[in-house]
Amino acid sequence: MTSARGLVAAQSARFGALDPLLPPAAEPPMDGDVITAALADGTRVAGVISHQSFERHSITRLWSAAEVWELLPLVGTTEGMDALLARWRRHLDGQEIGEDSACVVHWPSRDTHAARAFLDHGMVPLSVLGVRLRTPQARVPRTLTIRRATPHDLDTVLELSLAELEYSSFVGSTIVRPEARVLKRRALAERLTTASPIWLAERDGIAVALAECAIVSSEPGTSAAMRLPRGRWGYVNCVSVLPGARGTGIGQQLVAYAHQELHRMGTVGTYLYYNPPNPLSSVFWPRQGYRPLWTVWEVRPASALR
Repeated sequence: MTSARGLVAAQSARFGALDPLLPPAAEPPMDGDVITAALADGTRVAGVISHQSFERHSITRLWSAAEVWELLPLVGTTEGMDALLARWRRHLDGQEIGEDSACVVHWPSRDTHAARAFLDHGMVPLSVLGVRLRTPQARVPRTLTIRRATPHDLDTVLELSLAELEYSSFVGSTIVRPEARVLKRRALAERLTTASPIWLAERDGIAVALAECAIVSSEPGTSAAMRLPRGRWGYVNCVSVLPGARGTGIGQQLVAYAHQELHRMGTVGTYLYYNPPNPLSSVFWPRQGYRPLWTVWEVRPASALR
């Protein structure tokens, strides 16, 4: 695997030049399918494809296709993404691929040369991992009551979470499946029981918004280390404002409070996923200080990869 190590080292250098917040390129997994492609100058690039199928009662199916082929490209410092994607397309030929499937690649958002290749092969930027470093923020006047959610708030938290799920299903990778309510209820009940950082914003005693967050440690050997610099990070998993209350500054107040509390817990910054096609979040999150670090390129079904 000497050549693979060389590609990983070169790719790490490329990542560092693209964006100082990118962690080094990840070592390829050992249990995937290896593909290679030759460029016109004789240089070779490679990739490792992992294949996952998610069972009906897996909560992952709420934001993912049931069957996913994910490519970890190893292109080093070359512009070989186009050749690698073409090789991936040939790799899929002859395989039985259903409609509830996807091809996925996580790639640095600032690599515009690679973005051109993804677009040419039919992939779209459905999600972005955005980051916000811990920095002083302007004081946001508060007109709401914001409090920590408890297990007694499960029904309220569930309805707000499902409202966000339904809206996101029109503008991103989210899927409202028949079992969504059951899966969400189970996950949220567990998170509330363990006192995860979840906040409700109330107006006149009525909950109008939710911020469901978590604390994530990016350390060697963790999955977070593939995407984030080392340290303790706040993860903003879901922010939901009731439809009739949107556009009134409620989200800004709640997010400012969540940032304050997450930073008080010792985080170096916060991160989240948002959908570029979403006309609300694609504007809202940059205004709160987030900027793209990784883009999740996707095509559904997987057979639509060009």
